[in-house]
Amino acid sequence: MKLLCKTTDLQQALHLVSRAISNQQALPILGNILLHAEGKRCTASATDLELSIVTSFPAEIENEGAITIPAKAFLNFAQYNTDHEVLLETSEGTQLKCTSKKAKTLISGEAASEYPTITPIEKETTFPIAAGPLLEALHTVTFAAAKTTLRPVLSGVYVRSEKGKLVFVATDSYRLSEYTITGAKAADISCIIPTKVFDELQSVLGSQKGDNEGQKSEEGPASAKASAGGQEGEDGEKKKKKTESSVDVTLSSQQIELQAGSTQLLSRLIDGKFPDYQQIIPKSPKTTVKISVKELLPAVRRMHYFAKEINNNLTFHIGKSDMRIITPSTQAGRDEAVLPIEMTGSENKIALSSSYLLDFLSRVPGEEIEMEITDSQHPALFRVAGMDALLHLIMPLRLQEE
Repeated sequence: MKLLCKTTDLQQALHLVSRAISNQQALPILGNILLHAEGKRCTASATDLELSIVTSFPAEIENEGAITIPAKAFLNFAQYNTDHEVLLETSEGTQLKCTSKKAKTLISGEAASEYPTITPIEKETTFPIAAGPLLEALHTVTFAAAKTTLRPVLSGVYVRSEKGKLVFVATDSYRLSEYTITGAKAADISCIIPTKVFDELQSVLGSQKGDNEGQKSEEGPASAKASAGGQEGEDGEKKKKKTESSVDVTLSSQQIELQAGSTQLLSRLIDGKFPDYQQIIPKSPKTTVKISVKELLPAVRRMHYFAKEINNNLTFHIGKSDMRIITPSTQAGRDEAVLPIEMTGSENKIALSSSYLLDFLSRVPGEEIEMEITDSQHPALFRVAGMDALLHLIMPLRLQEE
């Protein structure tokens, strides 16, 4: 194998696929990255046998071939090589020579045949999802999934389709987030997808978004002028948006494949039945509060310092025109805030986790939220004002004596 490529392309590919490498590997070779040069592109891939990431980048390939290289050594070279281009060439079958203007590095690897095969999934259902709404769905949902695998079904994101909508749900049994994408072209699906897959997809889409924005800024005024100048510019912009704006999803009974640009993510699905969460969503709240995120978020951040001393407990006293939030008294002290609100219904009170509130409020895609409360025994339901796509639920804590 012998190829010439840009150092930045190599860096980006290695950083991306290395995210599939676990720190605890049953097989030492799973700490490697597989490099395969063919045609006009070089493919990099890695797997932990649960999640696989595959991406490719352009290269001038003189000799096709493949080799698997320890990820840490390869990343170390790519990260600290300051030259614009690098020549990659296999030597003696299992060594990779990395040569640039100021560097000459030799890394010992293994034969590509020793690396586990990453096989494409059997296609049963395939559909596209617009990248923008998908990113927002993942940003506002995945954080609510359980961080442990004690109950595997809660460690993933439940995705189902219904009447042209695609619904994403995650819960750790103490809080729940649901986001609905309308106009989705998905077939009849219902599955639980590991959170890690969506975390990595967010990284992929985020890096692609950054590349696209950087590309636009490099094009500068001339590009804007051409775009404003006529139909040709508009068509070009539309075509560009179209190629950048979707993720192709392929599902089988046990696996999922996500294709974003030149990058593929493949993973097993989580087996099991997701809880019937609809029954715990309050249907007839006694109190509805509208409050500014800019008012509430800094107050909760400030009060979390004291609340975390006693189970992150914050008590909300809801009046007709304001909401008083207090922390329990601790050795460190106590805190209180009074915030203006718009309230309909009756006065009420509830205790909620400051930590869970911060997780939600820091991801809210709007300036105002609606808080629906039944009583201190039932969960609080949060919505973004004027936005039907998102709902968030937080279970109540025990009210502290004041």
